[in-house]
Amino acid sequence: MSGLLNIAVLIAVVAIVFARQFTAQRVTAHGRTWWLMPAVLGFLALRQPGLLDTAHRAASVALLAVSLLIGLASGAAWGWTTRIWTDESGVVWTKGTWAAAGVWLCGIALRLGLMGVAAALGVHQGSQTTLLSVGGMLLTRAGVTLWRAQGVQRTYRVPVAG
Repeated sequence: MSGLLNIAVLIAVVAIVFARQFTAQRVTAHGRTWWLMPAVLGFLALRQPGLLDTAHRAASVALLAVSLLIGLASGAAWGWTTRIWTDESGVVWTKGTWAAAGVWLCGIALRLGLMGVAAALGVHQGSQTTLLSVGGMLLTRAGVTLWRAQGVQRTYRVPVAG
C-alpha cells in the first residue's frame, strides 16, 4: 500500500506544481512553504526501508545517485528558465516558460530512461527514488529562483541611519 500512496502523492505534487508554474507567483524569500513539498516527498521516501535494492547494492546506489543528480540538474535548469520580474511596487514575480516545461519533459524522459536501465540490470527501484529526485528538483528550483529573485529586487540608494 505504501507504494500506491507514494505514487498518489507524487502525481498530486507534480500536478499542482506543474499547473502553478504557468501562473504568476509572488516570490517570498521569507515564506515557509517553499520547502514544504520537498520535505514531504523526502519524508515519504525515507520513512520505510527499501530505498536500495539489497541484492544489487552498488548498482542501486549508483542509480539513486544518478537519479538525484537528474533531479538537481532539472531543478536548476527549471529555475534558470523561469521568468522573473518586478512590478511597479518592487514585488518580485515568477512564471514558468515553455522552456521550463521542456525541462520538465526532459527530466521525465531521463528518469524513464534510468528506470529502463535499472530494469535491464535487474535492480529494483521503487517509487522512493522518484520521490527523492522530484523533492531535490523542487528544492533546487526554489533555491535558484530565490537566488535569481534577489538579483532583480530593486535597491533604493538610501543611506543607512547610524
